Amino acid sequence: MSLTFKQLILYLTLLSIGGGAGVLGSRYLQADDRFRETSLTMPPQQQLLPRQENPAPIIGGIPTNDGNFIAEAVKKVGPAVVRIDAARRVETRLPDVFQNPFFRGFFGNETPAPPEERVERGTGSGFILSPDGRLITNAHVVAGADTVKVTLKDGRSLDGRVLGVDPLTDIAVVKIQAQNLPTVRLGDSENLVPGQWAIAIGNPLGLDNTVTVGIISATGRSSSQVGVPDKRVNFIQTDAAINPGNSGGPLLNDRGEVIGINTAIRSGAQGLGFAIPIQTAQRIANQLFTKGRAEHPYLGIQMTGLNPALKEQLGRDTNIKITQDKGVLIVRVVENSPASKAGLLQGDIIQKIAGIPVLEAAQVQQIVESSTVGASLELEVNRNGQIQKIQVQPGAFPTE
Repeated sequence: MSLTFKQLILYLTLLSIGGGAGVLGSRYLQADDRFRETSLTMPPQQQLLPRQENPAPIIGGIPTNDGNFIAEAVKKVGPAVVRIDAARRVETRLPDVFQNPFFRGFFGNETPAPPEERVERGTGSGFILSPDGRLITNAHVVAGADTVKVTLKDGRSLDGRVLGVDPLTDIAVVKIQAQNLPTVRLGDSENLVPGQWAIAIGNPLGLDNTVTVGIISATGRSSSQVGVPDKRVNFIQTDAAINPGNSGGPLLNDRGEVIGINTAIRSGAQGLGFAIPIQTAQRIANQLFTKGRAEHPYLGIQMTGLNPALKEQLGRDTNIKITQDKGVLIVRVVENSPASKAGLLQGDIIQKIAGIPVLEAAQVQQIVESSTVGASLELEVNRNGQIQKIQVQPGAFPTE
């Protein structure tokens, strides 16, 4: 074997550094003015691997070419997000005083004016659950609507039929006639942790397919905390921008899975929005699709979480005798309610429900909401210092 002078110098240098036969079993390849060692003992397929200067990063569990996991999530879900335009006719009548013949004479009109009809229009968002056109959105987007138009991202506009509305959770389901539609993938809203990524997609202020991003700010916000005490939802709080028109659109995690339905902006809040957890929305939607209505178990009690300050105040201002400062105090029992029929009393302190210790009224409400109408539910209460176990059969929440 003949060597050039340059190769000979390199060979001798390597011998002096490595010493022995180990270095003789090495081959050096020159590329881009750099030498790279590959051992002759390596399998042939591993000897000439291409050099990766910038390997594709993995962010949020999603390998991407540009490092933008948000774009990847939106690419997955965006085609399944729709705009919903709802319209309802509203009649306006003159005040009754103007229907009086005496007053009509003053206005030169002997016959009552016919009622005027106007059309109220609203725009919201929604997303597709099934390839055959089942959608989910907020109840307030379509409630009372005479016509519903659903616009897909590909530009198609289709008539929608409202199959069910549940005001208590602000969930509604809509059906459009289409096949092979893009759908979303549902995630897990039960194990969210503040600080996780949150991505909102919707049509705020009429601006279609708008994407905003933030984090999960908090979980388990009660309806009263959010400012909608008539709802039966524990909300997800996010700082992803949510504006009018976002209602009914999806809130995503960093993998592009739906974890909530964007629904509420608290009056006076800046940078805070709220979403219905997808597990709650899915449970209600399934009932609406199959029965056209949702049943909400209820006990018929007013309650509050106890603390030392409240115990002192109640002992001073009421005749309710409080023997502890932890638990959920029953303040009132509704007459002829399931709680009344089971024998629960004002002043009872709920310590456990379905075997689960509780300290806040929202915990009791959540457990009751996830139970079944007519099924037995055990409450452990402290009544005047005595522990009692009482079986209650939740009834259906009254619609009136």
